[in-house]
Amino acid sequence: MTVIADITVPANTFALGRVLDDIPDIEIELERIVPLQEAIIPLFWISGEDPETIEASLHEHPQTETVTELTTTDDETLYEVHWSPDINGLVQALTDTHAKILEATGTADTWDFRLRFTAHEDLSAFNMALTEDDIPVTLRHIYNPTLPEDQSALSSDQRETLLTAYRHGYFKVPRRTTLSDLAEAEEISDSALSQRIRHGVDALIEHTLLADDQPSR
Repeated sequence: MTVIADITVPANTFALGRVLDDIPDIEIELERIVPLQEAIIPLFWISGEDPETIEASLHEHPQTETVTELTTTDDETLYEVHWSPDINGLVQALTDTHAKILEATGTADTWDFRLRFTAHEDLSAFNMALTEDDIPVTLRHIYNPTLPEDQSALSSDQRETLLTAYRHGYFKVPRRTTLSDLAEAEEISDSALSQRIRHGVDALIEHTLLADDQPSR
């Protein structure tokens, strides 16, 4: 039975966290991790620092093979990084247990993950792998999204932001409002609002469209 877990790990236990631990104001949102036979490829959005400084830090890490800037929007930049295949720890545990990263954000100090496992046994295996690698993990929340009481995967902030964006015509074509105008109304930064909208839409798809598209066993 599917289980979702919210966890927190120190940044220095996660390869990307160690790469950027010298940039205190960094904010990172992991898009996804692609495990290949010859490399591990994370895609992530970074804000809070000049792109040249970020790229320099990424290039200097011994396990970084290539760094590619894919796109820039507002004050965020999307990067693709090829890591050497011998990287282990948290990333290896994620790939070995086939965990789905629903949400992952980090700073120079900590990383928060929302992970989906196909069974409780996979979550237990993931936790055991981290314990064996001496990676401290804090389990903030665990739940089964198929339980009746789980009416929504959205946080209250995500729900209100999506409703506000909808009411102001943000999803219309053409748009009737801008990201900056919505951020001002919500009294948060453009970057924070953009992340909240993406997380909210991702959660809706995850728990509606994909929930009806699971293969039968």
